[in-house]
Amino acid sequence: MKVKVHWIIDGVMEIDADTNEAAEALADEKLRGFINAHPELTENLGATAIQGHAVTDGDDD
Repeated sequence: MKVKVHWIIDGVMEIDADTNEAAEALADEKLRGFINAHPELTENLGATAIQGHAVTDGDDD
C-alpha cells in the first residue's frame, strides 16, 4: 500500500543584512544552494516548495 505523508519543516535563520529584502535574498540564495546540492529533497522526499519572509525584531508579523 502506498500512503502519502505531508510534512513541513519550519525554521528561523539569522542573517546580517541592511534590509529585510537583502536578508530574504541572502536566505533564498543559501536555501536554493542547499536544495541544489541535495537533490534527494525533491527526488526522494517530494519537496515542492519553500517560502519565508524577513521579520525585524519588534515587527508584529
